[in-house]
Amino acid sequence: MKLVEINFDGIVGPSHNYAGLSPGNLAATAHAGQLSRPRAAALQGIAKMRANLALGLVQGILLPHPRPDHRWLAALATTQADAPRHFQAQAMSASAMWAANAATVSPAPDTADGRCHLSVANLMTMPHRSHEWPETLAQLRLAFAADAFAVHGPIPAPFGDEGAANHMRLCARHDTPGIEIFVYTLPGGPFPARQHRDASEAVARAHRLDPARTLLVQQSPEAIAAGAFHNDVVAVANERVLFAHEQAFADRDGFYADCRRLLPEVEIVEVPAAEVSLADAIASYLFNAQLVTTAAGMALVVPSEARANLAVWGWLKRHVAGNGPIRRVEVVDVTESMANGGGPACLRLRVVAAPATVDPRFLVDEAALDRIAATVTATWPSEIDPGDLGRDALIRNVEAARAALLETLHLSG
Repeated sequence: MKLVEINFDGIVGPSHNYAGLSPGNLAATAHAGQLSRPRAAALQGIAKMRANLALGLVQGILLPHPRPDHRWLAALATTQADAPRHFQAQAMSASAMWAANAATVSPAPDTADGRCHLSVANLMTMPHRSHEWPETLAQLRLAFAADAFAVHGPIPAPFGDEGAANHMRLCARHDTPGIEIFVYTLPGGPFPARQHRDASEAVARAHRLDPARTLLVQQSPEAIAAGAFHNDVVAVANERVLFAHEQAFADRDGFYADCRRLLPEVEIVEVPAAEVSLADAIASYLFNAQLVTTAAGMALVVPSEARANLAVWGWLKRHVAGNGPIRRVEVVDVTESMANGGGPACLRLRVVAAPATVDPRFLVDEAALDRIAATVTATWPSEIDPGDLGRDALIRNVEAARAALLETLHLSG
């Protein structure tokens, strides 16, 4: 069966809110306390998935988690109604929508046993994300239950692992052996170091990768200090193309040399800091884009904020007009996700697999998206004030909305 890249997008959950829980994520902290629009957010995500289908891509979904997380609250000897406000916000977080943090994925052509390996991320650095992995693991084991896959539990604490947001792959084609790149962070800067080198090395071992074709690369402290809390805020790869900011990596020259040695046909598209500053790149989420292969060549799916930034949009127009590998730019509106610090790339987990090996309930076409959109429109809250996260009426609404979605997708229970 032919292997293709499938983008599994997280459906934005009905508890989507702006509680500002993620230090180092400048957008999330800047919008803390504001009204969120869960229904609009989910519909924007669905529209992005429709745009992917229009590009000829295979599209999958991951589900919102149960919120509030009653099991987590019980472990803290409290309930959503009685918990301190910061626990209420952490228990109601919809951050599982950012599927790029769900797991790290190594396709079958790269692994010693010829299976696609997925390791669920422990997300231990941030309390509101640290309790996501059991539900994510359950979904991964359901969606990827076939023998073609090996699904692993999380790397244990204290080794922080934040998944595919800190992992890239370079290859001639998705179905050929590639180079796997794990980008780690070091402590000591103004913001938490989220991806530990030890965790990345452990995932590489679990996935049975060839050490000679596995790179461990340090993210630059300058990028982290500027607000690049994950590598995918400053770099993205697709097949033979690495698209990165000049200041993304601590040892840029050494990393590029390794890429060229291991994959001579690699094309490195570097955006100079003199043309697009780190601040502009991070504010616009230029690199937190989906770089995808279409029948008409490579396309870059960017948020509307990239078009609104003069420096970023100017660079993109010049690149597409030239002879570079990115042949078109597609703009999507994911404003609600962006305001909480997640662009188009944050919303999806890339899995190279044969679609026939995936549980079909986790794959979508236009008709399935129509059904999901109808359920969202009928049941998702229109607005949430972070001050209301402990109120019974909102909790009932959020729980009923998720139950309706699972019923729509034949995934109840």
